[in-house]
Amino acid sequence: MQKSVYRPRHETYCVHVRYGQNDVTLGGASPIRVQSMTNTPTADVEATVEQVLALAQAGSELVRLTVNTPEAARAVVRIREKLDTLGCTVPLVGDFHYNGHKLLTEVGECARALSKYRINPGNVGKGERGMENFARMIEVALQYDKPVRIGVNGGSLDPAILSRMMDENRARALPETPGEVLRHALVASAVQSAQAAQRLGMPADRIVLSAKVSAVPDLIAVYREMAGTCRYALHLGLTEAGIGTKGVVASSVAMGVLLAEGIGDTIRVSITPMPGKPRTEEVRVAQEMLQTMGLRSFMPMVVSCPGCGRTSSSLFQELAARTQQFLRDRSPVWRQTNPGFEKMAVAVMGCVVNGPGESKHANIGISLPGAGESAVAPVYQDGVKVCTIKGDAQNISAMAQEFHAMIEAYVQSHYRPKN
Repeated sequence: MQKSVYRPRHETYCVHVRYGQNDVTLGGASPIRVQSMTNTPTADVEATVEQVLALAQAGSELVRLTVNTPEAARAVVRIREKLDTLGCTVPLVGDFHYNGHKLLTEVGECARALSKYRINPGNVGKGERGMENFARMIEVALQYDKPVRIGVNGGSLDPAILSRMMDENRARALPETPGEVLRHALVASAVQSAQAAQRLGMPADRIVLSAKVSAVPDLIAVYREMAGTCRYALHLGLTEAGIGTKGVVASSVAMGVLLAEGIGDTIRVSITPMPGKPRTEEVRVAQEMLQTMGLRSFMPMVVSCPGCGRTSSSLFQELAARTQQFLRDRSPVWRQTNPGFEKMAVAVMGCVVNGPGESKHANIGISLPGAGESAVAPVYQDGVKVCTIKGDAQNISAMAQEFHAMIEAYVQSHYRPKN
């Protein structure tokens, strides 16, 4: 991985986001954290609790809620109470725009229940009124000892900052493009707001910064500049990334470049869910991004080939899909009882060309018969052939059941809790 030419990640301030005994550290030498956001009306307590639970169980380490009305602010307290009774201690982050200063002041129990506040300096108001509103939110955060994320968005940048920087740019002998000035303005807004928070008494290690845009080149340029300008912990996210493969690819490319350069302390994949797909999809994409880059491990990775004319496509594709789902289903249980399992590699290969080799390199792997080959599939554990499973497309369920039983046995024998 290329060495960063920007501020190394371990030199960022370390921010603690706490709820009860759960202390999620951001920045410094801490793991890169996965964050998500609900899309239920926060005032709908039952629906929001259900979604927060699903996101937390999927592995989201912080969950952000929209807090836009007094009803939503009051609901936050009941949401937190219900999550507590269900044993879910994931920290909740309040997302405030326009009226956050009022809600945090008027609904103090909401301010206490949240573990972190997100403030958008472009939406707190204009001029002196905006400065007063921003100061009030910082004062509440200090009162309840809560960290804040100061999050600037390309779509809601303070027009006064942008206008001033555009005027300054026009006066230069060699002016930059409007796009370049916009990127500088995003960084300036975030950093200047953080400095203003510090003047109000907020410690630097209680501040997280973000500057989200929707274009990949812009996001990379903005965060490179911000990483070279300050030591605040940084939250990455390509806002309005899109739906389906477009959203996944755009987010992965943008954040992948930055993460490879040592930039970023928390991430959120802001993809539009496909119709009928759960909100947890964004958590899984974030986890797979980090795990694919070798930055964190969340669950066993399935190595499988794309298929070619040699493979019995339906057979290895179905077994790979079933195995992926089996690992997802078992991971919450193993996470409690079998630490270290998440680093396990599982191979499901489709023919004799690369199948045995890849299976031998995995902790446990199966090499399925290709087209025209005998209906037998050797299974390897840690490079050693341990058995052969017979099967074809007609009895895929039996083959999957036998292979999954071997995976379960491997986990139980190799990843046992230390006494």
